[in-house]
Amino acid sequence: MHKLCAFAFVLTLVVVVLGAWTRLTDAGLGCPDWPGCYGFHYVPATAGEHALAAARFPDAPLEVAKARNEMIHRYAAGTLGLTILLMALCSLKHSNRRYRLPAFVLLALVIGQATLGMLTVTLNLLPFVVMGHLLGGFTILSLLFWLWCRHGTHAGTRHDGRDLSGLFRLALAALVLQIALGGWTAANYAAMACTELPVCQGDWLGQWQWSAFHPHGMPAENYQYGVLSQAERATIHAAHRLWAMVTALLLLALAWRLVRRPGLRGWGLALASMVLVQLALGLANVVLHLPLWVAVAHNGGAAVLLLILTGTGERLGRHREAIWHEAWHYPPREYESGGTISR
Repeated sequence: MHKLCAFAFVLTLVVVVLGAWTRLTDAGLGCPDWPGCYGFHYVPATAGEHALAAARFPDAPLEVAKARNEMIHRYAAGTLGLTILLMALCSLKHSNRRYRLPAFVLLALVIGQATLGMLTVTLNLLPFVVMGHLLGGFTILSLLFWLWCRHGTHAGTRHDGRDLSGLFRLALAALVLQIALGGWTAANYAAMACTELPVCQGDWLGQWQWSAFHPHGMPAENYQYGVLSQAERATIHAAHRLWAMVTALLLLALAWRLVRRPGLRGWGLALASMVLVQLALGLANVVLHLPLWVAVAHNGGAAVLLLILTGTGERLGRHREAIWHEAWHYPPREYESGGTISR
């Protein structure tokens, strides 16, 4: 089960990166149907298949490169779904039940994620669905990593992090919100709405549009390449930048506190380093006008930051669990009379 969990985690990381690649190459509608591609279970390759695809979807011309990117992502996601199903089935026969509940939670999540993947295509890249699909992938990734850390390392390793719990929760909430803002930025094609540093173009504060964050956005038949106004896209981009600074400060503050703990120093150094790398990638996206490899790395960097916080939280949580366990399983106390009493 532990090896299966590790395989599923690595595969999820691949699927997340492939999802970013698919979105950034504008291949989200590379196949206008689901789960196949122009009525096939693979990318149409021959001239006859191309003609049949054109007849089936006359309003969606076949672009082989985009269709290939989309189908690779679907194949990887389908393999992940089967792997998690196998985890759930194996957990029913496993002598230790500790995997059972997480495995079935993961199965429910992957079913929901497949549904969002279908809606992404059938609703023509509706931004709210696209962002939800991104967050679902990150949730599965972090849960698999938590499960792997929890059952894969020495159970006696624990750290008293009661004084860090408030800052940790605040930093985690800030990071999740920042990831959601990043997903909203990508879903609305707002990554290049601001091409200046350190501010957005012109009087961005005077042109702030709260309508940019409406969950349904402007009604349209197709949301590819975005349907919001320039002012709304600039608002989304500016919000992502501003909250990035708040998130970075909270994460660096948490990293500083972790570095001062001998048992958590490695996590703190990894967190601080990744925050700086992620900030550099964000700046490079603006300065270099969103090169594909930088944008994909920026998406992957967000996943790594979430994984670092997941691993840190798992270690901090062990201490609280141990205290709770000891509170209900006290060893007997010996008294001078020689008798014992069980508390």
